[in-house]
Amino acid sequence: MKTFTTTLAAVALGAFGLVGAAQAQDKGTVGVAMPTKSSARWIDDGNNMVKVLKEKGYNVDLQYADDDIPNQLSQVENMITKGSKVLVIAAIDGTTLSDALQQAADKGIKVIAYDRLIRNSKNVDYYATFDNFQVGVLQGGYIEKALGLKEGKGPFNVELFGGSPDDNNAYFFYNGAMSVLDPYIKSGKLKVQSGQMGMDKVSTLRWDGAVAQSRMDNLLSAFYTDKRVDAVLSPYDGLSIGIISSLKGVGYGSAQQPMPVITGQDAEVPSVKSILAKEQTQTVFKDTRELAKVAANMVDAVLSGKQPEVNDTKTYENGVKTVPSYLLKPVNVDASNWKEVLVGSGYYKETEFK
Repeated sequence: MKTFTTTLAAVALGAFGLVGAAQAQDKGTVGVAMPTKSSARWIDDGNNMVKVLKEKGYNVDLQYADDDIPNQLSQVENMITKGSKVLVIAAIDGTTLSDALQQAADKGIKVIAYDRLIRNSKNVDYYATFDNFQVGVLQGGYIEKALGLKEGKGPFNVELFGGSPDDNNAYFFYNGAMSVLDPYIKSGKLKVQSGQMGMDKVSTLRWDGAVAQSRMDNLLSAFYTDKRVDAVLSPYDGLSIGIISSLKGVGYGSAQQPMPVITGQDAEVPSVKSILAKEQTQTVFKDTRELAKVAANMVDAVLSGKQPEVNDTKTYENGVKTVPSYLLKPVNVDASNWKEVLVGSGYYKETEFK
């Protein structure tokens, strides 16, 4: 009888231990609001966030808003209502969430902006992103090197594209690129035949590749019937693909009329394939696995009563406050290093580019 009782006690203790372990791993729910599934990049971000947060013991409420601002606002409000302990938000429009974030603050819910700064709110606690100015520097620097501008070559014709005007990052990308290109424009080594410069003239709402393609069509017909485009500053792969379609439509991409230098960002599979096909020239790789880790570590620190690690407290002013940030380094990718950077790191499998 004593042996039987002891056995029961051991089983009970074991069961209690299992329950305790399960409870220890149930750290609550983190709301993750992503903008769209139309870009492979954001699908990867969402998947990476779920993976890393679940490994840390959190449940994840992941929502995509189909680039619909009211939809994202509703999703964030639902996350607050359902009791998410922290919100991680990649905003569609970084200026439209102030009221929702005030609701979060009233309930003690911390907010981490994910790769897109949320503006005009004091209730953005942290920002996880890449060095967005450096992204632009890499793009502008690639054009500089490819055209031999440092060696005094030129003049060349360039056209400029910017990202969505409601995305704070778009201004960093553009300004970073122009920090390299503007001196050559002023000296006459680069000529913008359209005269279209500045984000008020070159932005592309919602990062829409079809909008970029249409604008490139108009530029070619209005300014390049008897001139060659030598370079196109494109801040994002999805725009680059649209721009390339436009250029191919008027004969670029042939031996007689090679493609201009065309930049990009995010190392999306169609653009890497385009680089291998000698159409797009460059892209910028941002390892979203690492960004997810940074954001998840911020979540963990906040909910453990610790200070999240940041490495920038000066750059990202959102109109109300300077948001403490962690910046990751972007990497140039072209035909010379794509396999090493993208396949060698395990981010992609080589078969994805066949």
